[in-house]
Amino acid sequence: MIDGVDVPEDGGDRVDHIADLLVAVAGGSREAFARLYDMLSPRVLGLIVRVLVDRAQSEEVLQDVFLEIWQSASSFAPNKGQGRSWVLTIAHRRAVDRVRSSQSSHDRDERAGYREWATGSEDVAEQVERRLDAQRVADALGTLSEPQREALTLAYYGGYSQSEIAALVGAPLGTVKTRMRDGMTRMRRELEVQA
Repeated sequence: MIDGVDVPEDGGDRVDHIADLLVAVAGGSREAFARLYDMLSPRVLGLIVRVLVDRAQSEEVLQDVFLEIWQSASSFAPNKGQGRSWVLTIAHRRAVDRVRSSQSSHDRDERAGYREWATGSEDVAEQVERRLDAQRVADALGTLSEPQREALTLAYYGGYSQSEIAALVGAPLGTVKTRMRDGMTRMRRELEVQA
């Protein structure tokens, strides 16, 4: 007898002594829980190992299973099934959950790794393309006259308007516009040749 519940030491002639232990555990009996653990942990661990294969993970899941049993023994209904089946169902569900969780984690890591790899490759390709474009533009700028190069550099790299450029270089606005137009035409030809 454990905490007022008749539980045979060896199982006796009772059909479901595990159910009796679960009822005692539901009542808060640590002694019943210890007996339940001693009786079922090898079988529960065996089931979990068959599902997970990994012994260390299986031992972690075993702890989770018995923690769940301790916390939810009151939900066991002796009139609806065998105690051993209830415990093994919890163990199987926990083991399958661990497999799914591990698989999901692996899949997430794999997707993240692929995204990083794909993004990293694109970034490198984009950087190379930008550097090549910048080099071609610099080469094309080098073919312009100094006034054309100055006007375009101030406009595109400095962000100045044509009026501001005219004031900065001390040239009439019409002259700046002509320099920029002629410079762009020449650069377009140079970039087409380079492409």
